[in-house]
Amino acid sequence: MLGKRIVLFDLLGFKVQIDASWLFLAMLVTWSLATGVFPVWYEGFDPATYWWMAAVGVIGLVFSLIFHEMSHSLVARRYGLRIRGITLFIFGGVAEMEEEPANPKVEFLMAVAGPIASGVLAVGFYSIAMAGLALELPDPVLGVLDYLALINGLLAVFNLLPAFPLDGGRMLRAALWYFKGDLRAATRTASRSGEIFGLMFMALGGLNVVTGNFIGGMWWFLIGLFLHTAARASYMQLLNKRAFEGEPVRRFMTPDPVTIDSETTLDAFVMNYLYHSHHGLYPVVDSGRLTGCIGARQLKGVPREDWGIMRVGEVFVPSTADNTIPAGTDSVKAMAIMRQSATSRLMVVDGERLVGIVTLKDMLDLFALKMELEGPP
Repeated sequence: MLGKRIVLFDLLGFKVQIDASWLFLAMLVTWSLATGVFPVWYEGFDPATYWWMAAVGVIGLVFSLIFHEMSHSLVARRYGLRIRGITLFIFGGVAEMEEEPANPKVEFLMAVAGPIASGVLAVGFYSIAMAGLALELPDPVLGVLDYLALINGLLAVFNLLPAFPLDGGRMLRAALWYFKGDLRAATRTASRSGEIFGLMFMALGGLNVVTGNFIGGMWWFLIGLFLHTAARASYMQLLNKRAFEGEPVRRFMTPDPVTIDSETTLDAFVMNYLYHSHHGLYPVVDSGRLTGCIGARQLKGVPREDWGIMRVGEVFVPSTADNTIPAGTDSVKAMAIMRQSATSRLMVVDGERLVGIVTLKDMLDLFALKMELEGPP
C-alpha cells in the first residue's frame, strides 16, 4: 500500500498501482455492464453469463487504461522526463510525472500518444471481433470484444476534447504555449476550457436523470464534476510550482522544532509531548543526530499497558529520503516528495543534524498570502 494506493506490478520499469477509489469504480462498472449494458445488447442470456461478461469487460478496461497511460510514460521517458508510476483512479488513469515537459513539442507528443494508443486498441479489438464472428465464437465472447472496441474508441475520442487535463486539453495547451510562449497563460486558457466542459457534462447528466436515464445521467454528472475539479486543480498546481520554484526549503521551515530522544517511554511521549504540544510529528534526536521521527500513528497497535515500558526507539520511523530533506533543496522538490510519500511534513536537515520541520500547510498558507498581496505569478 502507498497511502490509499495498491501496487499491482512493475511494467517496463514503471510501477503500476490503483487508487482505492478505483475499487469503487470497478464495482460500479461491473454492475452497470451486467445489469444495464450487456442485457440490452445481447438478450436471452442467463444472469450469470452477463456477470462474467462484465467481469471480463472490466479486466479488459483495466488493460486498456494501463496501455493508454503506458504510451504517455514511454514518450515521456524518450524525452528524459521521469515518471514515478502509473496510477488508476476513479475516472481513468494518470502517468505521474515528476516535472512538467520542457517545451510544447514534448507536451504535444506525450498528450497525443494516449488517444493514438486507445485508437489502436479499438481497431485491434474490433478486428478480433470480426475474426471471431467468422469463426463463430460464442455471442458472449463477441459481446465483450465489441464492448472493448467501443470503450477504447470512446476513450480516444473523449480524450481528444480540448479540456485540460485531458489529452486534448494538453494538446491545446501545447499549441497555445507554442504560439504565445507563455506556459501560465496557456494553462489558464486550457484549464478554463476544462471547467466549461465539466459544467456542460454535469448539466447533461442532470438532464438525463430528469428524463429517466439515471445510470447514464449519473455517469455524465460524475465525469463532469471530476473534469471541472481537475481542471481548476491543475492550474493551481502550476501556480504553486511557479510560486515555490527557486525558493529553498529553509524559507518555509519552522526552526528548532520540539524533539524527543529514543529512550523516552511511550507513556512519557504521550503525556509530555502529544498531549502538551499536539504536533503531528516529533523528530527523534540522539546525541545531536537525527535518527527518525514518531507521531500518534506509531502508537497504534501497541497495547496501552505496554506504554510504560516500551521506548520511542522501538516504534519510531527511521530517517529516510521520504521524510527528510536538505535545507537548501528547492521547495518544489519538497512538495514532490510529500506527494510521493503521502505525507504533509518533512524534517529539514543539514547533514545528520536537524534544523527544522517544513509542512505542506505552512507552504500553502504562504502561497495564499502571496497570491492575496501580489496576485497570480
